[in-house]
Amino acid sequence: MEIDSRYMARAIQLARNGLGYASPNPMVGAVIVHDGQIIGEGWHRRCGQAHAEVNAVASVRNPELLKHSTIYVTLEPCSHYGKTPPCAQLLIDKQIPRVVIGSLDPFEKVSGRGVAMLRQAGVEVVCGVMEQECRMLNKRFMYAHTHRMPYVTLKWACSSDGYMDSDRTENTEPVKFSSPLGATLVHLMRSRHDAIMVGSGTVLADDCRLDVRLVDGQSPRRVVMDRRNRVPQNAAVMQGQGCLHINHECTLEQLLHELYEQGITSLMVEGGATLLREFVRTHLWCEARIEQSPLKLAPHGAAHMPIPSGEIKSIEHIGSNILVTLIPNN
Repeated sequence: MEIDSRYMARAIQLARNGLGYASPNPMVGAVIVHDGQIIGEGWHRRCGQAHAEVNAVASVRNPELLKHSTIYVTLEPCSHYGKTPPCAQLLIDKQIPRVVIGSLDPFEKVSGRGVAMLRQAGVEVVCGVMEQECRMLNKRFMYAHTHRMPYVTLKWACSSDGYMDSDRTENTEPVKFSSPLGATLVHLMRSRHDAIMVGSGTVLADDCRLDVRLVDGQSPRRVVMDRRNRVPQNAAVMQGQGCLHINHECTLEQLLHELYEQGITSLMVEGGATLLREFVRTHLWCEARIEQSPLKLAPHGAAHMPIPSGEIKSIEHIGSNILVTLIPNN
């Protein structure tokens, strides 16, 4: 098991190269070992492209060695035809005799079927090596396919006394809490989520674009919660492809299930305060990231957003600001 863990750790390291590009597919890494030597490596580079196992097999210079090798994969090989053929069948066809898997795939079209396919073909399969680490690698994917709704990350910036804005007059600009580094981190977070959501009030106040501009990465799909149908069609967020304009009555839970059915496994909610408070009230959040400025806005503060009850996972300093990450209490 110690040897298996060493190679699985390398597979996890490779899988992380797909961060921000593999989703809504999971990040997966694969390592092929023959006689104590790594002879092939691969990871899932981008959704729709070859899976980790395919890339690892293709990297082996002498394919005859595959018949006497072990492949280490962070996630159960797929068993169905999607955008690519099933990886479990590839490993069978290449006659790889031993497959070591980090964690099973909760996706209903796989979910144990890959393991069963391999074992029925006479392949030795070992499951659960560094399972917790492999599951944490794809915590959003795991959550989404277990609960059939996206992993929800709440994000906001506020004053030290909890206000997201100040009282606005006609000529008042919105208060900026984030530092340049904090703004860059927000764009990095956006690139690592399938979709980003705001309420109609945020769109009307800020005419936000919700794209990725400050880092290399993919812009998420945009979701505008606009039950009163107030957002105009010429708003910046409504332009181009990829905007979901929710202007009908539905609960947040219903909406999250709808987003899951559209292939969205992770959702970042940026505001405003009313929408954020609704996610907290209904216990439909998985993680919160709050950037807190030393500024105080009372008695002229607006849009108060209290920090929800939860377990603090980290506290980081970004210049004079503090970034707090927490998860709900069990």
